[in-house]
Amino acid sequence: MTTTAGWLRRQLPGIVALVMMAALFAAGRPSFASDEEKDGLASTYAFEPMSIALPAGYPQKTIRQVNQRYSNIDAWISSVGAGIAMNDLDMDGLSNDLCVTDTRIDQVVVTPTPGARSDRYRPFALNPGSLPMSDTMAPMGCLPGDYNEDGRTDLLVYFWGRTPIVYLAKSGATQLAADAYVPTELVQGVGTTKYTGPQWNSNTATAADFDGDGHVDVFIGNYFPHGPVLDPKVNGGVEMNDSMSAAVNGGEDYFFRWTGATAGERPTVTFAKLDDVLPTNVSKGWELGASTADLDGDQLPELFLNNDFGRDRLLYNRSTPGHIAFSLAEGESSPIVPKSKTLGHDSFKGMGSDFGDLDGDGLYDVFVSNITTSFGIQESNFQFMSTAKDRAEVASELKRGVAPFADHSAPSRTAWSGWGWDVKIDDFDNGGVPAIVQATGFVKGDVNRWPQLQELATANDGVLRNPHSWPTVHEGADIGGSQTLAFFVKDAKTGRYADLSPQLGMAVPVPTRGIATGDADGDGRLDIAVARQWDAPVFYHNQSPTPGAFLELRLNHENAAGAASSAASPVIGAEVKVTLPGGRVAIGKVDGGSGHSGRRSHEVHIGLGRDVTGPLPVRLTWRDRTGQVHEQDLQLTPGRHTVQLGSQAKEQ
Repeated sequence: MTTTAGWLRRQLPGIVALVMMAALFAAGRPSFASDEEKDGLASTYAFEPMSIALPAGYPQKTIRQVNQRYSNIDAWISSVGAGIAMNDLDMDGLSNDLCVTDTRIDQVVVTPTPGARSDRYRPFALNPGSLPMSDTMAPMGCLPGDYNEDGRTDLLVYFWGRTPIVYLAKSGATQLAADAYVPTELVQGVGTTKYTGPQWNSNTATAADFDGDGHVDVFIGNYFPHGPVLDPKVNGGVEMNDSMSAAVNGGEDYFFRWTGATAGERPTVTFAKLDDVLPTNVSKGWELGASTADLDGDQLPELFLNNDFGRDRLLYNRSTPGHIAFSLAEGESSPIVPKSKTLGHDSFKGMGSDFGDLDGDGLYDVFVSNITTSFGIQESNFQFMSTAKDRAEVASELKRGVAPFADHSAPSRTAWSGWGWDVKIDDFDNGGVPAIVQATGFVKGDVNRWPQLQELATANDGVLRNPHSWPTVHEGADIGGSQTLAFFVKDAKTGRYADLSPQLGMAVPVPTRGIATGDADGDGRLDIAVARQWDAPVFYHNQSPTPGAFLELRLNHENAAGAASSAASPVIGAEVKVTLPGGRVAIGKVDGGSGHSGRRSHEVHIGLGRDVTGPLPVRLTWRDRTGQVHEQDLQLTPGRHTVQLGSQAKEQ
């Protein structure tokens, strides 16, 4: 007995460790919904896939020419760049216009959404005019916004190989066409006939009033270190990440603070470029996604950066008018939560994110796309749920540097999907509970390169910076090339999610990148536009058979004297809080461009459920053009509303 007891005491630490490992394995092992569950959940959703019209006459390609240093991984370098945005570009009151970044032609195309009224104008590519361009530059995304504050939607395009261009809409343009925009440099002094500016390699951008002065600022996140990534005549001047889990040798990030603008036939806008807002170890992450949300209710948006090869970064906004400042907020460590699943300490490959209230508690949660392929790279997505009881606690935690979030992806069954990219949290059947739509897939071909990628994932960090240390990934290689969109829907009975993409006809085996959402035809059902890498984009027209009630708000700044009545400058960051029967709260915001390379429209769309008929109490919170914060309560009936926000909210 004594011998047995002594042996047990000596082995107790190991026994406890084994029990904990078994419990964690049981809790975290992959779990998926049955076909029967999926069929039941799919009954309220329906989408019709439709082709998106694109201009003809451009030469097509299937891979990029790259720096000779990258020649052995040219398919890897060619794996990003497809993007899409939905918005109202022609001022007809509907978000029925698309801005498509098409990798096959290296053009940014403006085109109508398919279906009703798709003949309003012919698709066209944005024309940089006299601004210096070359074959060593390629567009990576399009960010709509009213940058010169004239009530027309402009388009900011960011690139590999140069700094961004802002296409400002002319005040007098009566038809959407290439000559309706004036191309303007975001960064001044980058050359006139020949480009002499920095070779940025930008992969994400978002717009928000970061400093609270009433004007929208711009964030540009860069991926590769500045250099000639797409110049096939050069051998060198580029590198890869210096770690698979903690890389901080990427391109610097920049903020642009709005300083002035003019309207008219030759519109202008100026921004002050800020180089030192973020510390170097944050600024030089390998950025693939960026999202904003006012987490603590002070009308100063927090910024969440998604880094490939390293930590995602939640930045608490401490700005004052004229001065943009942030501090880091990170999740607290726990003995039962791996560091890699703790916000700010994670080591996964963050590709994109989106904020939304997933559990109806009136607080923002955030979903993050990572690489989640079984027998490939088995990380997981993150479904970071807010752990605070209210916004006062969120504010208190953020101020002391703590991110009050915990990952629920495994028990929620959203952890595993594929090689994730863009993600959008929206309510597509107006049932009152948002779904999660995610783009997945990497490189499509015939030769499986997962084994070589697994070898790379275990390589010594000391060799990673050298591209020649990487496995060969040429055209024809396949890494997650048959992965499909994920469409996660929550089961109200269990609280767990099911991926309904096969049931909804969205399980097309083509790598996807950007996801845009908006109500293109004004029927109160959100449609989806998807950008595909090296393939045609697709539009999913929402035909939900039994949609619930909805509230869809266009929240615009009060028009200046003399402005056209159709002018509509969205109040980026304005928030909507709806109190539903029974006391449940639903929230939404005017999004300035969250995610990887897809941008939702500027309307706030909130599904209300199937038992709402009468007017509802709605609280609006916003900043006016002077930077003053306002709050006003309204009674609004379900449906579409346009409200002008100045010192007061006025429904039009």
